[in-house]
Amino acid sequence: MATTYQAQLLTPEGSRFDGQVESVRVPGSNGNFQMLHNHAPIVSSLGIGKISIKQEDQKVLNFAVSGGFVEMSDNQLTILAEKAEKSTEINREEALKYRDEIKKKRNMLDFRNEELETELAIAENRLKIAES
Repeated sequence: MATTYQAQLLTPEGSRFDGQVESVRVPGSNGNFQMLHNHAPIVSSLGIGKISIKQEDQKVLNFAVSGGFVEMSDNQLTILAEKAEKSTEINREEALKYRDEIKKKRNMLDFRNEELETELAIAENRLKIAES
């Protein structure tokens, strides 16, 4: 049996997960990384991507995340996410519609809008996570 540790996923809206886990994979701003029991202490920023939480019962929970921070120390993991949506809670049709609206806005501009590019990346990530 693998060794577990305590993890929590928090957003401004409240707790999205709190429990014992075997591993957690996060989208660090410089690439994805996984944390297991006795992981070295780390503080990192999060990018846009997927958080995968493997619980002690082997069930995996996936969340679409759009930035934040992660801290691991003494087998205590805390993820502070700007937003985290459980894959099963994302309405695929609404996410698709929103992504298409962002693409339309982007195509109407004659210049690159960084805010729209970020919104598009978030929208595409939500669709990807909803379909996984």
